Amino acid sequence: MHETYMKRCLQLAANGEGLVEPNPMVGCVIVHEGKIIAEGFHHQYGGNHAEVDAINKLQGFDKFNECSLYVNLEPCSHTGKTPPCADLIIEKKFKQVIIAQQDPNPLVAGKGIEKLKGAGIETIMVRRGGCEKEALELNKRFNCFHQKNRPFVTLKWAQTADDIIAPQMRDPNYQSLRYISNQYSVREVHRYRACHGAILVGSNTALNDNPTLDVRHWEGKNPVRVVWDPQLKLESNLHIFDGTTPTLILVDQYFRSNNHWEKENVEFIYIDFSIGAAKQTLEVLYNRGIQSVLVEGGRMVLQTFISENIWDETKVFTAPQKTYHTGLKAPFINHEPNYTENISGDILKTYIHG
Repeated sequence: MHETYMKRCLQLAANGEGLVEPNPMVGCVIVHEGKIIAEGFHHQYGGNHAEVDAINKLQGFDKFNECSLYVNLEPCSHTGKTPPCADLIIEKKFKQVIIAQQDPNPLVAGKGIEKLKGAGIETIMVRRGGCEKEALELNKRFNCFHQKNRPFVTLKWAQTADDIIAPQMRDPNYQSLRYISNQYSVREVHRYRACHGAILVGSNTALNDNPTLDVRHWEGKNPVRVVWDPQLKLESNLHIFDGTTPTLILVDQYFRSNNHWEKENVEFIYIDFSIGAAKQTLEVLYNRGIQSVLVEGGRMVLQTFISENIWDETKVFTAPQKTYHTGLKAPFINHEPNYTENISGDILKTYIHG
């Protein structure tokens, strides 16, 4: 039954999507005599971890030594926002702990498992039934950050049936034509925004579309806004500079001596755009503890990440009923889609890198 209980842990863990970063999504199930007696998950960053959430629901219960605790990620063994979960499990004297994935965070990375085993608790890694694969997929952004020492990169764009991602700027209907996807696809994009730590656009997108880059169509935290503005040409009156969300403006180091405007919650950072702009951007985000970034455009920004071969997942929404004939061509990605979905008429293709 290990796989059945672990799949339930993964279902519970997914409830924390968009709410727990930089922590991982974790679910927990406590089983006694073949029955689930308590469930829990990590609800939000800074709140109780999944194991604590489940254990707290068993006030007055005194038979933990007859129970198995299932958790999709190795229990933490260090003190962060909350005390170590491994210590609480040991204190309650659980009979066994079943885990789907070892924590890649160097602060844990096997230490939680060692601590449990050292206390005499049987500790099992369950890899059957796809549990390990599903666990790794669930926390792919968290895993990438700690294993590759960079944020997880998702590229996203919407295109017409003839591969146009934006109409001609001189088109008098530009503002209406720039909305290519349907409302259901837009909602899905806002879900992506909520589960990424940052969102990145270029100066042309910021200037022409004046986006807010928030999650108004989904529940969750607004991502940190990042904008490439190599030549320092954007003005402070754009929506992304409204001060409501931390915003990073990346400027070419050539313009370091130029005067720039100042605004609350906005920071100017200088990099060398002539070499590896995508790589340098990820270094900036990694050093700030940002675990994932959603790259939304425009074409030059997206193609830069593709050309530098630094991306993990690409989401392409196509509106098959729309053709613009002229406009900005979609980026070129030399991959076959891993899977395709229909979102109320829009076609979503997902590409997995590596």
